[in-house]
Amino acid sequence: MHFLLVLNMYESTVGGILLKPFFFLSIRLSTDEVVRWSESFEQLISHKYGLPAFRTFLKTEFSDENIEFWMACEEYKKIKSSAKLVSKANKIFKEFIDVQAPREINLDYRTRERTKQSLSDPKPNSLNEAQAKIYSLMEKDSYPRFLRSKMYQDIINRAQAQGQRRSV
Repeated sequence: MHFLLVLNMYESTVGGILLKPFFFLSIRLSTDEVVRWSESFEQLISHKYGLPAFRTFLKTEFSDENIEFWMACEEYKKIKSSAKLVSKANKIFKEFIDVQAPREINLDYRTRERTKQSLSDPKPNSLNEAQAKIYSLMEKDSYPRFLRSKMYQDIINRAQAQGQRRSV
């Protein structure tokens, strides 16, 4: 059973400012696929459409820096050229890890310092510890909020309604 998923983020106001929808996606997903997102965080972020849905949710909470950092780390690990590795490491450090970085992620002092030291001679695994901490933080904090969110509940409800219409 498939249904058409349309993620059109809810307009809302924050501090009197109207927030326009961040994301629009029209795709076909089975009810089983959407339900699997609730089985584990890994199921959600490894799914072709689960990851964009989670990113969109985090944007509505103004807390997308963690998933953006995680994704940057995934790309970083794939880099083969040492020159590109150094460049990307510096970019990630300045954007996410450095104290007062524009999109600073929540790392404890020890992890931040070890990561900084590791990046002095960048290797593909230099960001692994920081990435694991952020993954764990998202899994324990953001992921349960996503599952309770109106957005995810609407996706589930739409899937169930579509399934009921087809079975009648």
